[in-house]
Amino acid sequence: MAEHIRIGDVAPRVHYVADGAQTVFVYPFPIFGADDIEVHVDGLRIASGFAVSGAGKSEGGTITFAVPLAAGAKVVLRRRLVMERVTDYQPNGVLRANTLNDELDRQMAALQELREDTAGALRQGPGEVGGKFVLPMRAARANRLLGFDSLGDIATFSRGEATLSAPFPGAIPRTVEDKLSERLSARDFGAMGNGTTDDGPALQAAMNAAAASGKFLDIGEGTYRTTIPLVLPGAAAGLSMRGAILYAGAGGEAALTLGDGAAIRNRARIYQGLRVLRAGISSWEDERDIGILIRNQDSGLIDVRQVEGFTIGVQTLGVERGFEDTVLYLGRLVDNRYGLDVRTASAAAWNTSVRYYGGHFAHSFATWPEKDRYGIRLSAAPGAYVAHNRHVFDGPAFELQSRDRPIDGIPFLIQVNSRGVVARNIRMEGCDPYVARHTAGAQDHFYEVAWASQAYGVDIDYTASATRVGSVVRALHQAAGHRESTRAVGEVPNLRAAAIRWNASETGFEKLACLSTNVSGTPTTLPQFTFQALDGYALTDRGVILPGGRGLGFVVDTRDCKEFALAVDADNPRMVIQCFGAGNVLLTEADGEMVRASGMSLTYVAGPRWWQGNADSNDASLTRLQVVRLAPQVQSAIIGVARVGTDYEVRSMRLACDPSRSPTLLYGTPELPHGVREVKAELAWDPPSIAAGGSAQVNVPCAGARPGDFVQASFSLSTSGVVFLAQVGAQDVVTVTAWNRSGAAIDLNPGTVRVRAVKS
Repeated sequence: MAEHIRIGDVAPRVHYVADGAQTVFVYPFPIFGADDIEVHVDGLRIASGFAVSGAGKSEGGTITFAVPLAAGAKVVLRRRLVMERVTDYQPNGVLRANTLNDELDRQMAALQELREDTAGALRQGPGEVGGKFVLPMRAARANRLLGFDSLGDIATFSRGEATLSAPFPGAIPRTVEDKLSERLSARDFGAMGNGTTDDGPALQAAMNAAAASGKFLDIGEGTYRTTIPLVLPGAAAGLSMRGAILYAGAGGEAALTLGDGAAIRNRARIYQGLRVLRAGISSWEDERDIGILIRNQDSGLIDVRQVEGFTIGVQTLGVERGFEDTVLYLGRLVDNRYGLDVRTASAAAWNTSVRYYGGHFAHSFATWPEKDRYGIRLSAAPGAYVAHNRHVFDGPAFELQSRDRPIDGIPFLIQVNSRGVVARNIRMEGCDPYVARHTAGAQDHFYEVAWASQAYGVDIDYTASATRVGSVVRALHQAAGHRESTRAVGEVPNLRAAAIRWNASETGFEKLACLSTNVSGTPTTLPQFTFQALDGYALTDRGVILPGGRGLGFVVDTRDCKEFALAVDADNPRMVIQCFGAGNVLLTEADGEMVRASGMSLTYVAGPRWWQGNADSNDASLTRLQVVRLAPQVQSAIIGVARVGTDYEVRSMRLACDPSRSPTLLYGTPELPHGVREVKAELAWDPPSIAAGGSAQVNVPCAGARPGDFVQASFSLSTSGVVFLAQVGAQDVVTVTAWNRSGAAIDLNPGTVRVRAVKS
């Protein structure tokens, strides 16, 4: 300050009554800093929503409110200094006039405040001397009236009123007034709750009183209509509602605000049974139109029963500090464009570590049918903090009425860089095929969809502005068992690459058995139904066309594992299962129901002797992700697909089971030789003496060898100087030639000739 303040004889307090338009109020007394003035409205001190000017000036200054106060509001401005000494004079130091004047000014200002405070206190007149005015001990004055005896000294007297006491040992008698004052009721302040009377002023008075006393406020049964937005300051212990607030005021306001804003922490508050309804559906265009605004909660417990008709139903807001470590129980949030908005207002705020239970986010079919809607939004004001981390949602249900409409109806809209967001047991009804839309840097989100009208066809929509991906959707509806089958039993990721040219007309496939719908003869055992190759398969660039009468399947040992998930990349395939009991003997419908599926009925077909699905497997009918469960007597099974109605392309196949099991996939064995690209054989041979440059030949029977196969031969003994060559001499025969390349005759000892034919 260039000059010290001049402290005149001016009371450090001024009173006003607001007219509904005025925003600027003058204080005629000097203050040293903006923090030296207190602002009270209707008896309640407020800490934000106004600006202070004129600090350091002798003539005082002004208080300017951001919005006009309601007409009739009582405004008190008073100076209130911090009682501290801010100077220290040093021995032999310079005693500066300005420093001394400032110190004396502060002392004079403090004395004026003291005079102002004592002016309203009980005190003796200037002509009286003496007297006893010390209060009696607490126990002596409890539940008694304070008065004066015959000498004019302080004394206590009986209240002459009945008292109450709890019917338990140690209970203390209390007056009815004392008992009733434990909690405040909105009806104590004139609220009617009849749905027609404007209860707004009475409700606000009750909320101010709850804040001033630090007590809990009860809003009882009934409908409390209000034309003004209501604020329950953070100083109130909490709020309990058994009725509902009906907001009939102007748009662009929060109907009910809970807690203080700015940087004030509202800690361990309890809000129960919250119900706020809008008298008419909002336009959904003004995001200031909020049902319940909850600010800066820390370790709170909040129970929202019903909010209807707003642009934003419920908004949790970190203003200049955090909204955190709080539990919210959510009920019906209906016909709000955003049911719940998790938001920050500034860079100093945060909104993290909150748990949510329940929540029914719904819309009527006729409510703004042309406008997008979302259940839960994570958002931030421009420039505000965007790491909304560690939010957990349990069991939310969404009925957004957007399916088959040209609008978006998505349960979660994530516009921030949140991490660690988990939503479990989600229900989606009439929504888009997206459980969430990510527009920024959100990652590590997990969405578990328990039920959806889209079944397992649910995904995350990453918009062009999204900078992170990798969140997870776990859609369980019609696919729970399939999702849990994570151990791969057999996998053919590319049927075109796995194709085996068995001969000029027949094709086989790695790991798979070729199946026929019309096996000749009277087959009764597993090997008679599994073929290394069959004709009719038509290879494509990426797979194979299954023609009439053909199928492909995995053969699996099912003695210990009974449940399998089949995944097929194909165009409307038909699932088939063939069952075999002890000794690999065929099981038919005469043996009972050997197999069931998770999402379709299975019918036994006598011709191919297998069970097959009653419809093609596809997403449209929710039948693609199937789990099959085999009867206890099934010891091995063929699980695959076959052509039933029309030809179709199969590109890949995968068989999986529960990760606690590891059943054997059966292929390439002596009993079941299907599914391998090479055939092998061996023969005992005692070669004759082979002259220099000469050769000897032997024919080795090799089932499956065909002209055009790549063949090799070897001998079980040392063959130095002798080279063994092989070729397919005839079907199922490999001709082996032993050629002596040395300059002398060689007579090999008896040994074993081994041959291998590899098919292209």
